[in-house]
Amino acid sequence: MSLAPRAVLVHRTTEYEELLARHGTHGQAAFFLSSRGRSIDEVARRHERTRQALADVAAAVPLQWRHSRVERADLDRFLFAPEDVVVVVGQDGLVANSAKYLSGQPVVGIDTDPGRNPGVLVRHRPADAAALLRAAVAPGAPADELTMVEAVADDTQRLLALNEIYLGPSGHQTARYRLGTGPADSPAESQASSGVLVGTGTGATGWLRSLWQERHSPLALPGPTDPRLLWFVREAWPSPATGTSLVSGELGREQGLRLTVESDRLVVFGDGMEADALELTWGQTVRLSISATSLRLAG
Repeated sequence: MSLAPRAVLVHRTTEYEELLARHGTHGQAAFFLSSRGRSIDEVARRHERTRQALADVAAAVPLQWRHSRVERADLDRFLFAPEDVVVVVGQDGLVANSAKYLSGQPVVGIDTDPGRNPGVLVRHRPADAAALLRAAVAPGAPADELTMVEAVADDTQRLLALNEIYLGPSGHQTARYRLGTGPADSPAESQASSGVLVGTGTGATGWLRSLWQERHSPLALPGPTDPRLLWFVREAWPSPATGTSLVSGELGREQGLRLTVESDRLVVFGDGMEADALELTWGQTVRLSISATSLRLAG
C-alpha cells in the first residue's frame, strides 16, 4: 500500500522573529529599530502576513495527506521523501535554498509578500494552495523543469544548486588552481583569482547576470529551462606562473568545467548557502556540469 503524499512546508524565520530573538521583547526591538531610523510596524506587518500565509497553506493540505514543516536553517538535516510535495512559503531565494536537497519532488512556490518579492519562483498566492497541491500529484501534472548545476569532487562529494555554484577561497585570500574544459588528460591553465562562478538560467537574473554585464559578454544568457550553463572567472591575475586565457565560457550537456586545487583550502557552495559547503584541499579535482536532477516547479 503506497503512502499518502506528504506536504512539506518550507519557510524561514522572519525579520521580526530574528529581532525578538536578539532583543528579547517587542519594545526593545522597536527601540533598536527607531534608533536607526526604522519603524517596527512594517516589520511586524510582514511577519503577520507570513504567519497567515503559512496558516492558510497548512489549512489547504488535503485531510488524507501527511504534512510537515521545515525551517530554512534545518534544510540540510531534513529528510525529503519521494512522495513529498514541497511547498515553499516565502521569497524566491527560499526555492533556490530548498532545491539542492530535492531529487525530483514537485515544488509549489507561495509568495507571502506580493509586490515586494519578484515572484519568479514563488508564483502563487496562499489561496491557490489547495488546487496546486491536488494538481501536483495528478498524472502528467505540468511543471517547469528548471536546469540545475552540480559539482562533483574526486572524493565523491556532491553539491547541487539552482542558481549558481561558486568555487573560491574561504576568506579574502587568492584562489589558486588549474582550470580546464576538456577530459582529465587535456591541458589546463594555472590561475590565481577571486574564484569561479558557474550559473544556470534561473541564476541569470542574479549574480551570473552581474558578471555577464560587467564583462560585456557576447555569450547569450540561458533561460531557466535551457540545458546550458555559463561560467566566469572572477578577477583572474596574470603572472609568469598564472594565465588568463580561460575566463568565461558555456557548458552544454555532457560538457564540464574541471578545476584542480593548488591552494591549502578552497570551498564550493551553492545559492549563497556558505554553511553547507564542500571543502577541497591541495590536489583535489572537482567537475562542474549540468545536473541530471532538475527542479520541478509548478507553473
